[in-house]
Amino acid sequence: MLIYSWNVNGYRAVLKKDFRDWLDGCGGDVVMLQETKAHPDQIDEEDREPDSYSNHYWNWSKKKKGYSGVACFTNPEPISVTMGLPDPAYRDEGRVIHLEYPDFHLFNIYFPNGGMSDERLDFKMGFYDCFLNHAETLRKDKPIVVGGDFNTAHTEIDLKNPKPNSDKSGFLPIERAWIDTFIDAGYVDTFRLFEDGPHHYSWWSYRFNARKNNAGWRIDYFFVSEELKDKVVGAWIEPDVMGSDHCPVALELDI
Repeated sequence: MLIYSWNVNGYRAVLKKDFRDWLDGCGGDVVMLQETKAHPDQIDEEDREPDSYSNHYWNWSKKKKGYSGVACFTNPEPISVTMGLPDPAYRDEGRVIHLEYPDFHLFNIYFPNGGMSDERLDFKMGFYDCFLNHAETLRKDKPIVVGGDFNTAHTEIDLKNPKPNSDKSGFLPIERAWIDTFIDAGYVDTFRLFEDGPHHYSWWSYRFNARKNNAGWRIDYFFVSEELKDKVVGAWIEPDVMGSDHCPVALELDI
């Protein structure tokens, strides 16, 4: 099974940038999008339910229009589909779609950004903990796969300029420590199974020619619970795919 994740930074915007050519040709069994910034009614049916995929699921922000939002396009039909996390405090922003398949639970998540205020950083950390607790409960039944924009670079090799960003949300010690906690709980950063070097990023600022100079951050991930580690046959980043300030990341499982 080939699964893609991409923060498109506005679905209606990326449609104007050859997104459908990429979507229809990528070969993904599941494509998970984040930061769609749209209610489905704002999108033409042919793009809301692309015919290259049999199943289409949207979760949008109920709190603020044109904000956040996730979508999944899949060919293998899931057993069940759930929107959001169990705690109502983390449901209104349209950040989670949970697809249950026979062999694993698959999460598409747009994790919060903590940079706006101390309150938003607390919200982000609470969201992280709520997700991990939920994943650990579900994991008693079957393994976990989670992909999306985690909004945190884990280690110094996961961003171009670690030292000047060490006091900024996205690379704060508390955020990085949560990813350590997540890994210690038995979750595997699949990209690092295949590549342990620097200079591999999934997000670049629109400023200062950052993408041209590859001055980016790796904040988009696929993690699997350790039970699935031996089923991972590939994980990669596609930095040459344009259309957003993020690029797609991919995971291939022998399922």
